[in-house]
Amino acid sequence: MRTLVVTTFLTLDGVMQAPGGPGEDPSGGFSHEGWLVPHFDEALGEQMSAWFVGAQDFLLGRGTYDIFYASWPKMISDDPVSQGLNFKKKYVASRGLDAVEWETAELIQGDVGDAVRKLKAEDGGELQVHGSAGLIQTLLKEDLVDELRVVVFPVVLGEGKRLFGEGAIPRVWRLTSQATSSTGALMLTYERVGEVETGSFGAEFD
Repeated sequence: MRTLVVTTFLTLDGVMQAPGGPGEDPSGGFSHEGWLVPHFDEALGEQMSAWFVGAQDFLLGRGTYDIFYASWPKMISDDPVSQGLNFKKKYVASRGLDAVEWETAELIQGDVGDAVRKLKAEDGGELQVHGSAGLIQTLLKEDLVDELRVVVFPVVLGEGKRLFGEGAIPRVWRLTSQATSSTGALMLTYERVGEVETGSFGAEFD
């Protein structure tokens, strides 16, 4: 059984849209593309490299696939991120594509949830999701995410696509690792625990 890991960059108000720069995802009139860049530092770069080392394959949405394919084949190096994205398998979820050109990519056919369940049932290492805001919504609704790696930045935008949208299944997550960058970004890892439990503080708080 494989672990499906979602890695994403978030603002304090939960926005994950277009952290990397202009042209990444201006949909909905989003005007803050590149909001992450001023807060990137060496510690975050090292953490991202460490996370990428653990990937066996990647699962990407159409938009993220297009962005990665347009840039990473031009930046081949010994860096773990470059090595991972250029040479490891990438499964692409898209309703609009008939084929993918990246030689290490494969287009998912049929229902995404069913396809991902089959991938998770195989033996092997991590199946990692990066970016891919729309795909992540589907994975959360299907309860397929085993681990969340979120980097929370000291930024509030008030608009944009959020990690947890409508339809996310209520779940409890356990914090398993944490670190802070020099710019105040929190690098957090959560494992899925199970269903939400509720309680009461009692009459003394009435």
